[in-house]
Amino acid sequence: MPDRRRTHQLQIVIGDGRTGPHNAITDVPGVRVGHTTLCHGDGPLVRGRGPVRTGVTIVHPQAGDSFQRPVHAGIHWLNGNGEMTGTAWLVENGLLGSPIGLTNTGSVGVVRDTLTALQCEQDGQQPWTLPVVAETWDGFLNDVGGQHVSPEHVRAAYQNAAGGPVAEGNVGGGTGMVCHDFKGGIGTSSRVVSTVDGPVTVGVLVQANHGIRKRLSILGVPVGEVVDSSVVPVPEMPEAPGVHGAGSIITVVATDAPLSARQCTRLAQRATLAIGRTGGAGENDSGDGVIAFSTAGAGVIPSAGYARQRAGSYQVDVLSDDAIDALFYAVIDATEEAILNAMLAARTMTGRDGVVVHQLPAEVLLRTLADFRRGPLG
Repeated sequence: MPDRRRTHQLQIVIGDGRTGPHNAITDVPGVRVGHTTLCHGDGPLVRGRGPVRTGVTIVHPQAGDSFQRPVHAGIHWLNGNGEMTGTAWLVENGLLGSPIGLTNTGSVGVVRDTLTALQCEQDGQQPWTLPVVAETWDGFLNDVGGQHVSPEHVRAAYQNAAGGPVAEGNVGGGTGMVCHDFKGGIGTSSRVVSTVDGPVTVGVLVQANHGIRKRLSILGVPVGEVVDSSVVPVPEMPEAPGVHGAGSIITVVATDAPLSARQCTRLAQRATLAIGRTGGAGENDSGDGVIAFSTAGAGVIPSAGYARQRAGSYQVDVLSDDAIDALFYAVIDATEEAILNAMLAARTMTGRDGVVVHQLPAEVLLRTLADFRRGPLG
């Protein structure tokens, strides 16, 4: 198997759409992704010392200054047992005016505060800012209460963000995450959509930390029922044996299609169909949030800061709703593939108290799909 295991490399095709050159959210021009990964220590959990299996991921919405060049955006929650800062104002005015941070539940504050500090340094003044930072809980493997993500880690992810291929699996904010009782983490995918005005790209990045094994479905195949605990062990937590599924997934959707904030919200809603299609149910203890943005208005929309709202009016062309279905299909397929890529790229990890979460073996997945005549061998 190749070191970089991804759905298309394994000839697993989800939907009939064409992927972008990197099959990643960075296929949307200007979008950049950076990670800082923290993985050290073994043995019993000692609060504040480890073991540490966590990190931070930063998504820059476009090529310019993410604080100075807001873009249209919308959010949607499938189930709200999660946090995404800065979204009360985003819902109110429909603009994303910061990078997006992804991390663990205990480190939301430091990521948010560091992004604020970065804006202060760049602007050289007292900016008004509400950074967007989202989380999923990695306490099955990580000393989440130890709050090991520091401002320096956030700055590193912010500064090393780049276009091109995106690292997946046990990286950044996804380092300690678990997906459908397999090792989860960061995953990404993209689709190129034809419109009357030319091709546009829809890109998705997920931090996948949700689901239970028996519900996992890929291409309509009940993979979780076939690849049960007798094939790949299901992790057991010492204090809660047999309790799984109380996780979350954060999804970031980007497109260069010209969309209004309302249309971005509609796009965010459709991403949750892929979560359901793969077996997620928005369980009571799950935080399943989606943020979607369009880069088409960058540089045209006035800044979201009060001090700079001087324009009496501005004009941005948007896609007709009659043409948006193709984007809906694209975001569903790309989200499903991103979830699968997160599991395929992840590697087996041993975390706190010796808890082991196993990877989804590519050869086992291929054999299961072939048995149902849905994979490259079927």
